[in-house]
Order: sequence, then structure tokens, then C-alpha cells
Amino acid sequence: MANVKQKLLFRNKEVSTVSSSDGTLSLEKSGKPNRPQEKVNGVKNKGQGPGKSLNDSLEGDLRDFLINEAELHTYDDLTKVNPVTPSTVLKCLQARYSAKVFYTHAGCTLVALNPFQPIPHLYSLDVMREYHSAPQPQEFKPHIFIVAEEAYRNVQGQVEPMNQSLVVSGESGAGKTWTSRCLMKYYATVATSSQKCQDTVEKIERRVLDSNPVMEAFGNACTLRNNNSSRFGKYIQLQLNSSQLLVGASVQTYLLEKTRVAFQAPNERNFHIFYQMMKGATEKQRLEWMLPLGQDFAWLPHAEKSLEEDRLQETVEAMISLGIDEGKQAQIFKILAGLLQLGNVYFSPAPEEAQPCDLNGQSKGFLQKTADLLQVSLDELQSCLTVRTLRAGKQNILKPCSQSECGVRRDCLAKVIYAQLFDWLVTFINNSMSADNSMWCNFIGLLDVYGFECFLLNNLEQLCINYANEKLQQHFVAHYLKAQQEEYVSEGLQWSFIRYQDNQGCLDLIEGSPSSIISLLNEECRLNRASDAKKFRVRLEKELSDNANISWDKFSKEPHFTVAHYAGRVSYQIEGMMEKNKDPVPPELICLLQKSQDSLLNSLFTDGDRESEGSRGHSKVVTVVSKFKNSLESLMKILHSTTPHYTRCIKPNPDCRPLTFQKEEVIAQLEACGIVETINISAAGFPIRIPYHSFFQRYGLIANNRLAAKKKSPELSNQAVLGSAVEDVLSVVLKRRCPNSTFSPDDNNNMVHCGRTKVFLTHSLLEILEEHRNRVRSQKAFSIQCCWRRHQQRQRFRRTQAATRIQAGVRSWRVRREIKKWHKAASVIQTKWRRWRAWMDALAEAELDDAEDLVEEEAAEASVMPNLLKERGSVQLSSVPEPVPVRGWPVGLAMASAPSITVSLTASGFQRIMSIMTCINIPFRHGQYKVETNQFDQGVASIRAQPRGSIKMHLQRSPLLYADMHPAHKAEVVTGFNQILLERD
Repeated sequence: MANVKQKLLFRNKEVSTVSSSDGTLSLEKSGKPNRPQEKVNGVKNKGQGPGKSLNDSLEGDLRDFLINEAELHTYDDLTKVNPVTPSTVLKCLQARYSAKVFYTHAGCTLVALNPFQPIPHLYSLDVMREYHSAPQPQEFKPHIFIVAEEAYRNVQGQVEPMNQSLVVSGESGAGKTWTSRCLMKYYATVATSSQKCQDTVEKIERRVLDSNPVMEAFGNACTLRNNNSSRFGKYIQLQLNSSQLLVGASVQTYLLEKTRVAFQAPNERNFHIFYQMMKGATEKQRLEWMLPLGQDFAWLPHAEKSLEEDRLQETVEAMISLGIDEGKQAQIFKILAGLLQLGNVYFSPAPEEAQPCDLNGQSKGFLQKTADLLQVSLDELQSCLTVRTLRAGKQNILKPCSQSECGVRRDCLAKVIYAQLFDWLVTFINNSMSADNSMWCNFIGLLDVYGFECFLLNNLEQLCINYANEKLQQHFVAHYLKAQQEEYVSEGLQWSFIRYQDNQGCLDLIEGSPSSIISLLNEECRLNRASDAKKFRVRLEKELSDNANISWDKFSKEPHFTVAHYAGRVSYQIEGMMEKNKDPVPPELICLLQKSQDSLLNSLFTDGDRESEGSRGHSKVVTVVSKFKNSLESLMKILHSTTPHYTRCIKPNPDCRPLTFQKEEVIAQLEACGIVETINISAAGFPIRIPYHSFFQRYGLIANNRLAAKKKSPELSNQAVLGSAVEDVLSVVLKRRCPNSTFSPDDNNNMVHCGRTKVFLTHSLLEILEEHRNRVRSQKAFSIQCCWRRHQQRQRFRRTQAATRIQAGVRSWRVRREIKKWHKAASVIQTKWRRWRAWMDALAEAELDDAEDLVEEEAAEASVMPNLLKERGSVQLSSVPEPVPVRGWPVGLAMASAPSITVSLTASGFQRIMSIMTCINIPFRHGQYKVETNQFDQGVASIRAQPRGSIKMHLQRSPLLYADMHPAHKAEVVTGFNQILLERD
């Protein structure tokens, strides 16, 4: 252990310390003073004597720091460690891991140690909401949710809104897939908390989350280092609208390891989906897929091993949620079952060279099942696997394949079908959950790629995987370790460079120009000749011998080359590398699949692109590494256009044992990813860098500077003027924090430094600035609200006064208009009334004159009946001796003589008589009717006819125009006896 510690100390001296020009140790800029001699875990740092050596000083600091190991787990940020050495960092991580604390800040990165066991309470919904609602999540314990929340808030932009990228890196088995899954769950929870269109929001959230099980089932497998290793890379874009709500997502994939379908390394398994089918299928599905229980398949090794990922029902439910119906699912599973049957097909050598190879034993049955499941012709399938077509000019020549070539064609058929099916799934998932471009404006990207790999046998797949990890490491180095320090120097900060491991030399070896591994490999594949591993090794040695990152073992019998990656040395086997890079697909296989009766399988190969690709000349061949390099370059462009957030996943032990910490395993990963250098730069540097213009545009209102109101002033382009204005803002903030402090460009301040064009800040000062800005904005908002309310109150008062005056004027005008109408109407009524009254009086007078004359004439005739009337009280006119004329005798006069009299009027002949009775009051008294005439007291009566014959009385409206009209109204008085209609019998 002492040797290990001494080695770590020596390495730290080389990496973490740099001597300045005057011979003193400096890890920090002049603008930020070196750490003072302070207590660390209760022990003071000892002062250095003049004769004390540098090694003695470091050992003393290290001894003082490690003296109290019980408190090491309390360091949640490794920048607080003093001194920063691999040993102190390792000790802190080990102490936190033992205390079951798995996340630790390391400057700009987050270190995540894989516990290799479920920790459900650490990722619950309550924890997500707690970090999301916290005003300052950085004050909480380190967690992956802090990184997620920081990226989510940065999309809104404190200074400039910008797309974000979360880069999750680490070795295979370090926990990258789980970390990415937690990040997606976090954003699906906090970015969909809208009450509007809740059904749509839940649908998007469900589809984003359900894309994980499907892609892991078809793209992940169990390897030596990880039970759920991603065998493809993916970059997930979570699309956000202007309200920061999740409206969709899209997935970009990189280099699926399709060779795993037909070849699995020892102690490794095929893709999860095949094992899910074998273990989760029902009896009906087994019959449909032709997968009898207990059947062994050559491409399904270690089927007896049970994993948590072997859950078919979860995959099926996720496919349904994504919109893949039962019909499509049946087609997918039939195709996969056909591939399993194809793996059991073996060939025997042909008896003659001119004849195709035969099928071994039960291979005919398996080939028949393959043809039935893929819905292709059995004869054509066997012919495509055993006979190849050669093109000689315009003629095609059929040539039987050797036994090994038949096996290669079989594997090629399986790989091309699975790769096309996987691409179809990715496209379907994107169409299912991706939003229209007009609906989203920003995105948060999650990068989950295969980790660094080193096996006993490494080939083209491992070369591409490690090449991708080299690119990501270079992105981290260029973006943070290198670019940040160069920016300090260019901005005028007195900075002593901190050394770090730069992997640019390794990248030049793999992808450089003019000669590199990729260029030589592609050139070899484009030559129309058989591949020779030994010749290719000789060419590599000749072309790339000047690069120190490549080497060869001269005593090895197998052609190989060894590359010194940032994470370690890896030896690659050359045998078979050229064939995998060519990835040839015989055109007859494509033609066969295009004839399939299965609509899904047929649609995968109907575009004809692969057929033309297989038949074109060698000069136009697009190799696997070329396509992979292009996709990586597009990924790097996306990452460079976003703000990255790094999460380093560490694998504590190679055997995936829970809560087991192996120092050698961890220290190697810490060195590979440059954690110690990152901590040093973060502790000595400024993580926040803002241009003057952007800084003043956001924080200029704090100082109430006149330039803050001038958005397009020419003075804003003058860096000197802007610098002075920025210093005013910082002075206001720092004075409020420390009333006795002053700020000037020459001050040594450990929180801020003004460069030539940018302001360099720490996170703590940025929080102070944001708090001060929010307070000033609240004050100004309050002032604006007061002025606005006062203005509204005045406007309201003026509007009320104006409305009152308008209403008063309108009311007076309406009253005057009504009064005029009333005067006019009254005049008209009076005039009409007087005219009508005069007319009525004239008519009544004329009718009364006629009535008086008639009464006198008939008085004599009525004298013959007085005795009868007195005795009986009634008279029957028919008993009166004829002729007795009854002419216009007013009924009122007759009825007035006796209240109980009954009068029957009978006359001979047909003569119409009308007798008008007006103003007769007939009240109901004791069951009798009392009849009173109004002939003289009401002033209206008329007699128009004399009865001549039988008459009938009908009480209807009077035909007299004026008999029933009188302005007087009396209670219990019926005016106008209406109308008497006389009809002949």
C-alpha cells in the first residue's frame, strides 16, 4: 500500500502541480488568492520551513487530510479537498461509497458510483419534486437530479437561452443506461406539469418513457462486464416549447452491433428480445412462432440465465403505448423467430465442387420453418444461401458457395434483417413521439453511448466503440480542460496552466489525415482483392510507426495492433476486420426479401437502395467505419452547439458486486477521464464566463446606469465603456454583501475577475447577482405597479365623471323629449275627445227624439193589457188579440216595470227587428236579476227596427258604433248590452 501511495503522490506532482517562472507552486490565477492555511477536518496546515522540500509539503498535507477518515464522507464537492491528489479523491469517494452516498460533485462534473443494487427511495417522485421546486438545488446533496434541473433551468437562460446536452460517460457497466433512464423520468415528470391538455401531456410522457424498454430490448445485451449493456449509441432530444413543457422527443442511434445476432462471445448473450420471447411467450404464441418449449437454438446461448431484463410483457405494453398494434407485433415476433430458426441451419460440404452444399441433419426442418415465418419460398431461400451470382459483363453466372461462404451468407441474411428491423423501430418511435418543428423551440439532449470496452478478443466493433469514447473525451478536454485555460490567458488572467491528459494523439491515429487506421482500413476494403490480415498489419506498421499511441507484439502469432487509449491499452485482432468493414450484402438476398409475403418484411427492403449498394463498383463502397465516422461528426456538431453537462459514471468493481469498492479499478477510471485535473481547474478557475454586453444587458439595471436604458447605443460596442459599467454593477453588489469592500480591476477577488471582454464569476457570486437582480426588478415592478394603479385610478375617476355628465345630459334630453310627446298626445286626445263627445251628444239627442215619439204612439196600444200585467205579472203577447204591433218597444222599458216579468215577443211574418239596449246594469241579487234601464239616466238608447214575426236575442257586440263606448268606469256595471241580431226562422 505504501508503494501505491508513493506512486499516486508522484503522479500527482507531475499532473496537478506546475512551477511558475519564479519557482513557486501556483495552481491558481493572481485574481484568486491561493488557499489560506486553514483548518482541514480540525487540523491546521503546518507552515513550510524554508528548507522543506515540495514532496515533504505534499506528504504533510496528505497526512493532515487523511488523519480523520471518519469525516471524509462529508465532502460533497471534491474541490473542497486539500490537497487534491488521486489518493485524497479516492479516499473521499471510498468513504462516501461506504456510507451509501453515490453522487459527488467534482467541479463541473458529477461523479456517480454504481451501487449495483436498487435504491428506490433515491429516485422517487417526491425527491424529483423536491429538487425541482428548490430555489437553489445546488445547496442540496449531490444528485443526478441537480444536473438535470440545472440543464432545465439553463434552457430558459439566465443570460442567453441555449440548448443543453447531458453527456453520460463511463465504462461498460458503470451505470450509464440507468442514469439516462433516471434523467428521462425526471424530465417526463417536471416538464409535463401542466393542467392544460392533460391527456395529451400524459400521452407524450408515457411514450417518451416507453421508448426505453423497447429500445433496450432490441438494442441491449448481457456482456462480460454488464448485464444490460447498450450495444448501440443513442442521442435523445427532449423537445420543449416556449413554456418549457415537454411536447415530444426524437432518437438518433449510432452503430448497432448487429453481428451479435449471429455471433456471441463466450459467456455473453444475444439481444434481450430473443430471451424475452423464449421465456415470456404463451402456448398460443409458441405455436404461432414455432418455438416449442425446450427447443435449443445456436444463436441463443445461456438461455437458462435469468435476468431482470427478460420481461416480455413490459416490452409488449410499451409497444402498444407507442402505437405498435397487435398485427405489427405479430409480424415482428415472427421475423425474430425466423432468425432463431435460421441460426440452427448448418451446411455440409458438397460431394462435387460444381454442386451446392447440402443441409445437415435437421437443418431442412429449420430452414422450412424459417421460410414459413419469413413468408418466402423455401427453394429460393436455399438457393440464395448456397449459390451466389457473379456478373460477367451483361451476363450473370451462378457459382456454388463453399461451406464457409454458406455460413457467411446465412449470418449476413440474419444481420441485415435485424438491422433493418431495428431502424424501422427507431423510425416508428420517432414518428410516434416527435413533435412538429413549429411546436418546440429548445431541446435537452441525453447522450447514452456504449462505454469503453476491452475484451480478450477485440475487433471492429470495439474499435468503433472506443473511437466514440475518444471523441467524447476529446470534447470534454477541448471544451473544459483546454479551452477554459486558454480563455483565461487570452482574457488577461495570470494563469499557470494545469497539465492534463490530452488524447488528441490517439484521435489522430484513428481518424487523422493523411494516414490513419480508418483511412487505411477503408482503402484496403475498396481494393478488389481478398483480404490479408498479415499484409494489412505490415502496412499499418509502415504507415503509422511514427505515432506513439500504436504498437505491436512481434512475438504474437495472430495479426493485431495495440492502441493506447485514454482509458487504457487495447489490442485489436485484424482477422475479419476488413470483411466487417465492407459489410457486403449479396443482391440475391435483397431480391428474396423483397418477394416476401410478409408486408412488414417486404417494406423493409422495397426501396432498392441496398440492392444498388450491393451491386455497385468497389470505388463507391461506403464502409461501416466511414458511416460511423460521419454520424459521430454530426453528433459532435450538435454537442458543440449546446451547453454540455458531464456525468462520469464509475464502476467500483469489475464483477458487479453490490457495495464493493476496489481501489485499483476506481483509480484507473479516475485517471482515464481526468477527474483530478478537472477538480484542480474547477477549484482554481471561474466556471461562469459572460461577455460584457450580455452581462450588462442582464444586470445593468442593478447600478441604474444610463447605458442600461440605451439598447442600441454606440457606446455599448465600446469594451472600455462596457467594462467600466460592469465594474459599477459589481461594486454595487459587493458593497451590499460587504459594506466596507471596494472593487477595481486590480483587486485580487476570489469571486470575480474582469477580463478584456468577459466577466469571470463563481457560482456563489452568480447567485448573489441573480438575487440582487430579482430584488431590484421587484422594486421597479412595485414602482411601476404603483404608478400604473395611480394612473388607472385617475383614469377611472375621469371616466366616471364623464359618464355621469353624459348620463345626466341624456336623461334630461329624454325627459324633455317625453314631456313634449306627452303634451302633443294630450292635445290630440283632448281634441279627439271633445270632437267625439260632441258627436255622441248629437247622435244620442237624435235617437232620444225618435224614442219619445214612438212611446207616445204606442201608449194607447199598450193600454189594453194593464189588467193582465197587474194580475199575472207577465203577459203572453200571443194572447193579445191581433193585430197588436210591437214596434221598437225598448226592452229596458218593458223590463223596468216588473223585475220578475218574463216577456215573450211573438209576431207573424218574417221581419227583422233590432232593439238596442245600452247601459243595463244586471247585478246578481238573491238568485234574481234586477234590470235597470239606462235609456234616460245614461243618455244613450236606440231603436232601429220594429219586430214583425218571431225574434231571437243574441248578446254579442252591438252594431251601433257608439252604444258601448263611454269613458266612465263603475263597479258592478255592465255598459252596453252589446248587439241584438234578429234572424228569420
